Amino acid sequence: MIDNSYTELSIVQQCRLLSLHRSGFYYQPCGESEENLAIMRLLDEQYFKTPFYGVRRLTAWLRRAGYSINRKRVKRLMELVGWQTLYRKPFTSKADKQHPVYPYLLKGLDISKADQVWAIDITYVPMRKGFMYLCAVIDVHTRYIVNWSISNTMTADWCKQVMAEAIATYGKPGILNSDQGSQFTSEVFIGLLKEHEIQISMDGKGRAIDNIFIERLWRSVKYEHIYLHSHEDGVSLYEGLNEYFSFYNSERLHQSLDYQTPAVLYHQRAA
Repeated sequence: MIDNSYTELSIVQQCRLLSLHRSGFYYQPCGESEENLAIMRLLDEQYFKTPFYGVRRLTAWLRRAGYSINRKRVKRLMELVGWQTLYRKPFTSKADKQHPVYPYLLKGLDISKADQVWAIDITYVPMRKGFMYLCAVIDVHTRYIVNWSISNTMTADWCKQVMAEAIATYGKPGILNSDQGSQFTSEVFIGLLKEHEIQISMDGKGRAIDNIFIERLWRSVKYEHIYLHSHEDGVSLYEGLNEYFSFYNSERLHQSLDYQTPAVLYHQRAA
């Protein structure tokens, strides 16, 4: 797909033409021991069944599965796979001046048209010999994926690029919803949203269900593609996800959309 020896176009230009973030080409998947990778895979699958489990329950669950593991190790692996335990608690933390936290704007909101609300998130993607991260932006009303990218690091610059490419292709949403991850509260990312006068909405702390639409996307991506394939490198993963997201947008019938495809509904906005 990408040719190092091709002198007509640089690697940067080839990646841009393919909408492939350079990290998907340059970097190998992040590595861990085989046992840790197996545990991370189990955690990733278990999250969809018991997202309310915390460190103690997961430690007990893994021990019953035969792993000799302590809470410190479980907590580290939970952080790597992005496990965000669901629970209700009042928002009492103060926002850092460098990382402001914005209120959740979607509660009770009638989301009735395309580009009214987009949501962005990052998820862990297991591979045969490591893992990478996937970032995606979804139009909440139509479930249409307006952009996505893979990387082996979760930087604010990467998230900004994913969002900027979505805006350049489809225009801007009225509201962008995200969690309170450091990437999305950074000046780098927030600055892009302010530049385009996009309203900023963030999930409550410990409330991943606030971003339920993209959580459902992650479940679909993983059960319908990631868990069925063993990708070796970033390019292989990109090719597989590119095929899947094309299917998701243009062919996969969604029950919540009255068995229409996201692409049909999303592109009606311009009609």
